Amino acid sequence: MARRYDPHRRTRIIDAALSVIAADGIAGLSHRTVAAVADVPLGSTTYHFGSLDELLVAALRRCNENFVRALRESEALAARGVPGEAEGAARTAGSAGLADELTRLLDQWFAGERGAIELEYELYLAALRRPALRPVAAEWTEEAVELLSRRTDPETARALVALMDGVCLQVLLAGGAFDAAYTREMLARIVAGGG
Repeated sequence: MARRYDPHRRTRIIDAALSVIAADGIAGLSHRTVAAVADVPLGSTTYHFGSLDELLVAALRRCNENFVRALRESEALAARGVPGEAEGAARTAGSAGLADELTRLLDQWFAGERGAIELEYELYLAALRRPALRPVAAEWTEEAVELLSRRTDPETARALVALMDGVCLQVLLAGGAFDAAYTREMLARIVAGGG
């Protein structure tokens, strides 16, 4: 019998892994459970992903893409400061605009499916115990810092990413609501203090 060509099988396997993790956590992930959810032979999962760590890396990469895509597509973040403006006025305007846009993106993110955010952070924090995930977790940070560095210096961009991560973790762990006003104020303080 000829093998059936299935160009989307790898993607389906990653999607299935995300479904398994969302339902049962990383502890519930196995090649067998993923194969069952993806409706593929068990050998397909091991063909595409030799280990569970490889599958987790692909899943984390997929999750990371969501917020980074929003940063990339933001017209407000793509805009650069106007050369020649007085430094103080430029810093104040830049602080407000950048803080407003980041707050808007976080608010939009939290308005979506909370389970998707929890899944993303579960995978992100799994890097603490799974060294294979650390470079992928770092990719998100580095790309976000690079994108935010278009509007501020790299050190300030790194502080903004750290604050956003912290705010997200607090909201997720405490089960509270996202406080846009507080977040905007803290982001603005970081931007205003940057160079």
